[in-house]
Amino acid sequence: MTSTTSPGTPTQIVELSPSYALPLALILMGIPMILLKIWMGFAIAVFGLFLMFQAITLRLQFTDTALDIYRSETLIRRFPYQDWSNWRIFWTPVPILFYFKEVKSIHFLPIIFDPKTLQNCLEQRCPRN
Repeated sequence: MTSTTSPGTPTQIVELSPSYALPLALILMGIPMILLKIWMGFAIAVFGLFLMFQAITLRLQFTDTALDIYRSETLIRRFPYQDWSNWRIFWTPVPILFYFKEVKSIHFLPIIFDPKTLQNCLEQRCPRN
């Protein structure tokens, strides 16, 4: 987790650290299946590699007003909290999926970021009703 403040503003930005647990679990689950000639193992391992790439290249930043998604230094999407109606992290003991609903759309994100910091930021910035 990285925390920064911009000069002249009281805004605190929290950037989530990547978590490689889910991608590694999928890759490690797919390899034995590939060795046993189960075709689904290849798909699982490739999906794990895709998630690994996403964990390496994407960054989630929580600002005071929105959840921002960056690829390198480029902002690719902003989700203002005022548009959120609900959020949830599925499978709390082993978090694998983050769901949030905006007024007009639903989003599902795999947990490729630090789940504890994600939960803390969500509870602070976008408390559930």
